[in-house]
Amino acid sequence: MSEKIFSYHSLFDFTKSVFLKIGCTHAHSETATQTLLSADLRGIDSHGVARLSGYVRLWEVKRVNANPQIKIIHETPSTAVVDGDSGLGLVVAPFAMNIAIEKSKSVGTGWVSVQNSNHFGIAAHHAMMALKHDMIGLSMTNASPLVAPTFSIDKMLGTNPICVAAPAGNEPAFVADLATTTAANGKLEILQRKNADTPLGWVQDKDGNATTDANILKKGGALLPLGGDREHGSHKGYALGAIVDIFSALLSGANYAPWVPPFPAYVPIPAQQPGKGIGHFLGAMRIDAFRPADEFKQHMDNWIKGFRNAKPIAGQEKVLVPGDPEREFEVERRKNGIPLLQQVVDDLNELAAKFQLSPIE
Repeated sequence: MSEKIFSYHSLFDFTKSVFLKIGCTHAHSETATQTLLSADLRGIDSHGVARLSGYVRLWEVKRVNANPQIKIIHETPSTAVVDGDSGLGLVVAPFAMNIAIEKSKSVGTGWVSVQNSNHFGIAAHHAMMALKHDMIGLSMTNASPLVAPTFSIDKMLGTNPICVAAPAGNEPAFVADLATTTAANGKLEILQRKNADTPLGWVQDKDGNATTDANILKKGGALLPLGGDREHGSHKGYALGAIVDIFSALLSGANYAPWVPPFPAYVPIPAQQPGKGIGHFLGAMRIDAFRPADEFKQHMDNWIKGFRNAKPIAGQEKVLVPGDPEREFEVERRKNGIPLLQQVVDDLNELAAKFQLSPIE
């Protein structure tokens, strides 16, 4: 499928205009746009502007509050619970991360669990907010139930990503951002647009059989936990996804397991929800609460160089450190623009027509 290239600034202006049209404040529109486009810059195309129309549809069915009154509903010196008031997770999660950072400044660490939110984009955006403060950042969220735990055919968990970001000195930061499934749902969406199959081990059909059908979720199938099957460690991916669910939802009072609201607006919300909205968990740890920051970053440089200098296997140019591919994407895309599939361009131009905006070109 053909692609078109757009500058970051043109996509920023367009995306911000859409958020303003649905009633977001200027400040929230800026934050939501920065959060969303951070995915496109970092090469995570499944979570960037390709999802913009999905957020709009959630707003249209009144599952997203465009002007939320986000607030702390419980706190201690180092912890807080935030109610997102059904706002965009793109706005709620940065709000919560800023609280975690401020608490870390005061007492060494800060931990915030969030209820009553929506899809928060890529986890890395929120965790990386801590880096400029000489802190380690952590972010995670539960998500639409699309994942069958090991040995099950029932969809009980989301892709439930985790990100940890740690600063270094002269080397780029360490940023590990991963779904707790073999592949994120957005990767399936990209394959669907390309009319391509998945690799084996990503999904199973409604009876629990292995399949490579990228459309299998629409036929009752499920995503698989990280590892794919028991022999390759899927029980570990299942456990990681469960940990994210507990931290994000059971600590905050959000929905969990199969009761998490689905991202597609046309999918009904599960009945008898035990909590409020989607849950997130954000954390910040001041490095000098453990050891001097400069000393830590010097050793992070040494750690990173050690892995970069590890001997690669035959056919591989180098060993990567978590965050390398995304950082390289960002450098290239800020310089040369962001590629969008024609299907995504068409989707954005439908939004332009809906809100009487100029089409993207």
